[in-house]
Amino acid sequence: MSSVIETKKQIVEEIADKLKSSVSTVVVDYRGLNVAEVTELRKQLREAGVEFKVYKNSMTRRAADACELSGLNEALTGPNAIAFSTEDVVAPAKIINDFAKKHEALEIKAGVIEGNVSTADDIKALAELPSREGLLSMLLSVLQAPIRNLALAAKAVADQKEEQGA
Repeated sequence: MSSVIETKKQIVEEIADKLKSSVSTVVVDYRGLNVAEVTELRKQLREAGVEFKVYKNSMTRRAADACELSGLNEALTGPNAIAFSTEDVVAPAKIINDFAKKHEALEIKAGVIEGNVSTADDIKALAELPSREGLLSMLLSVLQAPIRNLALAAKAVADQKEEQGA
C-alpha cells in the first residue's frame, strides 16, 4: 500500500516540477479526438520542444496547490492533457490554438503563463501574437523608419536643388 502512495507522491512532485520550470503550460480537453489526431498533435508539439502529457486530475490539483496555482483547479475536470514548454512561451498556445481551429473537439481550458494562471481567452490571445522573429522584424522596421524618411527628404532636397540649378 505504501508503495502506491509513494508512486503517487512522485507523480505529484513531477507535475509540480514541470509547472514550476515551464514558462508556458496549456490545459486542454481532448475528448472527441481520435488516436491519429492526438498523435499528430503530439508530433507537432514535440517538434516545437513542448511536452504533452495526460495526468490524473487529482494529482494535478495537488501539484497546482503545491505550486500556489490553485486557480488552475477549476479547469481540471474531465479528461485533460497538459502541454509544458520550458523554452518558448508562445509555442504551445500557438500550436494548440491552430490545431483546435481545424479540430473542434480540442478545447483549450486554461493555462499558466510565466507563473500566472490564465484563462482560455488569455491563451488564445497569446496564440495570436506574432512569433519572436516577426516581432523583431516589426521592431527593426520601426527603428529604420526615421532614417529612411531622412534619406528620402535629403534626396528630395538634392533633386530640388538640381532642378533649380539646371
